[in-house]
Amino acid sequence: MTQFDGLKFRSVTVPFIDSLDKARETVNRINLTAEVEGARPIVFATLIEDDVRAILSESKGLFLDFFDAFIGPLERELEVRSTHTVGKAHGVANTTAYARRIDAMNFALENDDGANTRNYNRADVILTGVSRSGKTPTCLYLALHYGIFPANYPLAEEEFETGKLPETLEKFRDKLYGLTISSDRLQQVRGERRPGSRYASAQQVNFELRSAEALFRKNGIPYLDTTECSIEEIASTILHRRGLLDRNGDRQQSD
Repeated sequence: MTQFDGLKFRSVTVPFIDSLDKARETVNRINLTAEVEGARPIVFATLIEDDVRAILSESKGLFLDFFDAFIGPLERELEVRSTHTVGKAHGVANTTAYARRIDAMNFALENDDGANTRNYNRADVILTGVSRSGKTPTCLYLALHYGIFPANYPLAEEEFETGKLPETLEKFRDKLYGLTISSDRLQQVRGERRPGSRYASAQQVNFELRSAEALFRKNGIPYLDTTECSIEEIASTILHRRGLLDRNGDRQQSD
């Protein structure tokens, strides 16, 4: 949907349509929406059961079925019929990978915002930058989706004044990755958190951003402007630039 500039879409999620009655109720909702709003709803469906899909396809919406688009061609190519099992994607196929992601999440929470630096030797990557530049959500995403062990450390006044890395980070230069952001966006984010404060002022924001980027350049720390990036894009960039994924997309062992 992001490929269609200038158009605004209202997203409605209808989960667990696992019976014919629920399918009919959903069709009624779609048809009523089409009637009231005067526009045909666009329906993206991931329904496995053929009879449920058949009912949904009769709605007054534009029905786009992901499984119809992909499962059928895959069955023909592989010469094997799929299981058509409801909820299959929610299983835990690889318990080792699942446990690693849970451990990574715990690590990210324990090592958030510089609160704990004792375990940085176990970190796969340490994100650093000014406050509210996207460090924490990126760490959580890296941990939950990839099993990466991330930590993050906020730069403060002392680093801005001296232009030097804190001793804690100096030992882990090879794990550092910097995040920066535009001054306008940072003012907006901080203003929502602490309106009217020095923390959110243009002068303070500009000073911190200039100092942080100068620190990155001086110390050879790669960094990324997160202003126009989603969390997914930030995480993907860090993974590839830091070489944290092997050719099969699995986390490399950092120990």
